[in-house]
Amino acid sequence: MITLHDLNLQRGSKILLEGASLRLHDGHKVGLIGANGTGKSTLFKMLSGQIAQDQGEFSIPSGWRIAHMAQEVSHSQRSALDYVLDGDGEFRRLQTAIENQDSDQGEALAKLYSQFETIDGYTAEARAQELLHGLGFASDDGSRPVSDFSGGWRIRLNLAQALMCPADLMLLDEPTNHLDLDTTWWLEQRLQQFRGTLLIISHDRDFLDNTVKHIVHIEQAKLNLYSGNYSGFERQRSERLAQQQQMFDRQQTQIAEIERFVARFRAKASKAKQAQSRLKALERLETIAPAHVDSPFQFQIPCADKASHPLMQLSDAQLGYADRVILSSVNLRVEATSRLGLLGPNGAGKSTLVKSLVAELALLQGERTCGEHLAIGYFNQHQLEALDMGASPALHIQRLSPTAREQEVRNFLGGFGFHGDRAFEVIKHFSGGEKARLALALIAWQKPNLLLLDEPTNHLDLDMREALTLALQTYPGAVLVISHDRHLLRNTVDDFLLIADGKVDSFDGDLEDYHQWLSQREAATKQAVETTASDDNKVDRKQQRQQAAELRKQLQPLRKKVQAAERQVDKWQTQLDELETQMADASLYEAERKGELQTLLKQQAQKRQNLEQAEELWMELSEEFESLEACLKD
Repeated sequence: MITLHDLNLQRGSKILLEGASLRLHDGHKVGLIGANGTGKSTLFKMLSGQIAQDQGEFSIPSGWRIAHMAQEVSHSQRSALDYVLDGDGEFRRLQTAIENQDSDQGEALAKLYSQFETIDGYTAEARAQELLHGLGFASDDGSRPVSDFSGGWRIRLNLAQALMCPADLMLLDEPTNHLDLDTTWWLEQRLQQFRGTLLIISHDRDFLDNTVKHIVHIEQAKLNLYSGNYSGFERQRSERLAQQQQMFDRQQTQIAEIERFVARFRAKASKAKQAQSRLKALERLETIAPAHVDSPFQFQIPCADKASHPLMQLSDAQLGYADRVILSSVNLRVEATSRLGLLGPNGAGKSTLVKSLVAELALLQGERTCGEHLAIGYFNQHQLEALDMGASPALHIQRLSPTAREQEVRNFLGGFGFHGDRAFEVIKHFSGGEKARLALALIAWQKPNLLLLDEPTNHLDLDMREALTLALQTYPGAVLVISHDRHLLRNTVDDFLLIADGKVDSFDGDLEDYHQWLSQREAATKQAVETTASDDNKVDRKQQRQQAAELRKQLQPLRKKVQAAERQVDKWQTQLDELETQMADASLYEAERKGELQTLLKQQAQKRQNLEQAEELWMELSEEFESLEACLKD
């Protein structure tokens, strides 16, 4: 049993928990939720022994083995397989002891081998390979050094390492953040079989619904325990909040917006399907939304006044890279009313399709036709990297619309959680969630009529995800989205496209049908692999290894270029920061120092230009590296 009593926990001057108490029984599977910054990850650090509480008591049974998913990205030169095996400390201890044991100490060696067999040490490597496969790694990835992988794939290795540990208590912090839909389903099944005590920090409501039986909500520096999964928590909390009429009114306003949308477009043929979709979402919204009525986020996504028919079209297109075709014979028509979700196995080409639509990738063949009034709003994780770290949210908006009134900008950013002076703070030290919110805000400000969203919920907390879902429900434009957040997909898209085996086809079914399709495909693939493995003449394994080695050889110089470009970005950013620190001196703006100020302003402009050029080169090289790395995985 885990017990916390009258616990205080704070970071710096910020109090995270005050007088908090909690009791969790052995074998409980618990979701830990709360707004960003309320102390979820800090609580995990305390439970894993990395930090101590400031006051109060907590206890975990002595002898419990604790597995904790690391959030930092390792640069280890160990192979991926060895890195995962390191998660089983007892396996490594016995393995080392056996290697160091003198052969003439027969009795001691026999004892070690017996212990090794008891912990299933002989199957450890096979179990580690199974984890790598389940998390989307290619068959030969196990031999590659950890430092070869990009940040998102290293986080997957950290997850595999935690799952490798035969734990009594497992602590998983945002385990689905860098997973796609397929691997999220796989992880759910894995955790359902886990017999120990499980604590998960997650902002994925469907994932929580399918893996936990209790919810701990951090609110007002307290730990509130609810029985049931996340949907159960929403119902229980909404019943309490609904009694507070002044808060409930805000939720009713959100519902009224959807009802107005339905009333406006119900009779219009081109919008009828959207209206029906919103009615279905509304039925659920009226039940769950009160749990989020105290959310700091409330916004809409405006749409351009004019739209073309179609907005965009791909005709007989080949998509991919100069040396590799990913998708062939693509014929896709995006109408002003299209609401499409992209489904497909990992690496099948979902992001390639989106990048081709936005012209980030040139077509290898075929035609891309854009309507006269097309206005694209494009979100992916590169948008966060492209933000100006030295500018405030308000300045980002003002650069897009120099004539916008300050109050208008304040009001708009407030809907995305940037209240008061926060809207005018530089974003350099903002969290990943805050940067993602700003990237979405910039898209919304520009009134697109086509939203292309590639994993928009990464880094967003539950309240912001719910606000984004509401905004997309009332958005009248076209939407095309890739997401592992099933709640978002289920409530914002009308149709699905299946990207698989080099093709883009309509998928006639829902997410459960897709899950079944994936399971059947995995079973067929497994059977084919087993059949192929029995016939050595059909597959030349040596040739495959040689090809993979050649591709890794190409990666090495490119990785060095990426690292060199990144150092240049850091160099110019540091110089610009130092210069702007000088310019913060108030006396610099006095008349007698006018010449010095002008010199500094010129230097500032030059360094900004150098920084922009360095960032552009770094992003180009990074994309080329990631593309080549993706080829290696496939």
